[in-house]
Amino acid sequence: MGEHHHHHGHDHSHGHHDHAAHASETRLAIAAALTGVFMLAEVVGGVLSGSLALIADAGHMLTDFAALSMSWFAFRLARRPADWQRTYGYDRFQILVAFANGLTLFFICGWIVYEAWQRFADPRPIEGGLMMAVAVAGLVVNIVAFCLLHGGDRDNLNMRGAALHVLGDLLGSVGALIAAGVIMATGWTPIDPILSVVIAAIVLRSAWRVVSESAHILLEASPKEVDSRRIGPALVAAIDAVEEVHHIHVWAITEKRRMVTLHACIRADGEAPEAIRAIKRELAESFGLEHATVEIEYGCCADRPASPQEAA
Repeated sequence: MGEHHHHHGHDHSHGHHDHAAHASETRLAIAAALTGVFMLAEVVGGVLSGSLALIADAGHMLTDFAALSMSWFAFRLARRPADWQRTYGYDRFQILVAFANGLTLFFICGWIVYEAWQRFADPRPIEGGLMMAVAVAGLVVNIVAFCLLHGGDRDNLNMRGAALHVLGDLLGSVGALIAAGVIMATGWTPIDPILSVVIAAIVLRSAWRVVSESAHILLEASPKEVDSRRIGPALVAAIDAVEEVHHIHVWAITEKRRMVTLHACIRADGEAPEAIRAIKRELAESFGLEHATVEIEYGCCADRPASPQEAA
């Protein structure tokens, strides 16, 4: 029985990961600040003009500000080192925030659809000029924020969840601009709730992807690009000393930190250190799994219940 860890290439990949995370963190901080300032401006404008629409939109911006702030905090927390209680560190918190942001979008989209239904049932007068002014200001802020987030790490679920919130607002601003134009030109107010439902459907589709991908990671499922069924046969075929592979577990801490543990039964004359190095190399090259824990066995699995003869 032997066990060995080899972390070839981790320093380089972690260095690159840290740089990307720091850049994403900065982008999130700026986007959150922009959203927060615009939210406060909407509250002041709503109070001064007596516009309920402005104050209601400020409430929506508050949820985005909270989402962006949580995403930023997740990046900050992920920089903390691992400890004896959290041996993998705090990286997984980013996935939790992405999952929470995705679920929040479900509720927001549901609220938009409900409000649209209420508007259909009870049409209200809409001041097109004020609506246009708010939409233009919101569009500028959201374009800047979305460009900031879209230019960050696109593979990071936390960034994608945050960007989705801003994208929802951006599409909302575009929809409001179109609706305001139609209302000012024709006076046809149903265009406002109709466009709201269309935008909610677009955001909901993207939110579902973020929720399903983050849930996949939280459930410790195998990364979608790794077929765990192929690992055992591939190792047996590639490495002469390996006779059989079992107890294979593949999961991810985040979408970029993937892990694998397995038991490998090798020939009686096989050398455990060489077999472990060969297995780790094959896992990295063929499956992109660079963090592997390998347990070497001779003859039978150590986890197999002992027979009465062995127990005696």
